[in-house]
Amino acid sequence: MSRFPSSAPLLALLTAVPAASAAVRAPADTVPIREWTVPWPETRPRDPAVAPDGKIWFVGQVGNYIGRLDPVSGEFKRFTVDSGTNPHNIIIDAKGRPWYSGNRNATIGRIDPATGALTRYPMPDPGARDPHTQAFDQQGNIWFTVQQGNYVGRLNPASGKIDLVKMTTPRALPYGITIDPTGRPYFDLFGSNKIGTIDPRTLELKEYVLPDPKSRPRRIARTSDGAIWYGDYTRGYLGRLDPATGAVKEWPNPGGASSFPYAMTVDDADRLWLVETGVSPNRLVGFDPKTEKWFSQTPIPSGGGVVRYMIFDPKARVIWFGSDKNTIGRAQVPPARQTTT
Repeated sequence: MSRFPSSAPLLALLTAVPAASAAVRAPADTVPIREWTVPWPETRPRDPAVAPDGKIWFVGQVGNYIGRLDPVSGEFKRFTVDSGTNPHNIIIDAKGRPWYSGNRNATIGRIDPATGALTRYPMPDPGARDPHTQAFDQQGNIWFTVQQGNYVGRLNPASGKIDLVKMTTPRALPYGITIDPTGRPYFDLFGSNKIGTIDPRTLELKEYVLPDPKSRPRRIARTSDGAIWYGDYTRGYLGRLDPATGAVKEWPNPGGASSFPYAMTVDDADRLWLVETGVSPNRLVGFDPKTEKWFSQTPIPSGGGVVRYMIFDPKARVIWFGSDKNTIGRAQVPPARQTTT
């Protein structure tokens, strides 16, 4: 599919604001969290990504903008996108360029961080109406889920070509996505008790059925041993899938059946981190696969509302997240030795 740039740079608004709170002092079983208040109220800032220069990019899903935070100065910068885009997720390429999913206008977009100019890649099928979550593979292709449209797609940024794979399970609701070292995507099928994967060479779809029919995996992560991890949103479990055998093992969340685990990531010690959104305030919890134990539980200082997505920055060893309380947050991850003694 051909791409077409915007005809002129878009206006960017620069606003400096102080941090919402200082780093939270916490006992050993919690982690320090700091949050910055986004200056555009009730815009659902979410899905942060870390640029090579250390700036944090995020989307304002309700506000139709792309935002950038300088965590050193506390300054925010806003780039407006097309009306009706409702950007959902953002990732950063090797050149430091942010890519966003147009959840309401059936596009994947790229923004020039210097000018705000947009390049848009429209979906080749009108049924793929709501691009959702994205991830880069090792060749620089973007794999993305299309939740309500029931597709998983792949965009080649060099050519603009988009491949779409239709899910065979009706209302599968493809959601979170992660990529293994061979370039193979794995993704949650949130409308079912399944995890999906696609052969990047043949585009053949494979599904793994989770043991409990009530399971609804929402976010996903991969550890260095090749295991695929998921948060079971409806049952309140953390699950591990071995893609080689299909074997599944699960552990109940600290918050129990109504914990509604949502945002999820993995750190450089292969520890899993989830946010329990059924708990008020939302709570960041950590799980160590080596001990098979939960080792950390930290309330989100702002309350969170709902923390939907987060990423781990290995350079700074922190987790970044956005919240429905209109904040961008940062959690400092402890050294691995503190969780295995």
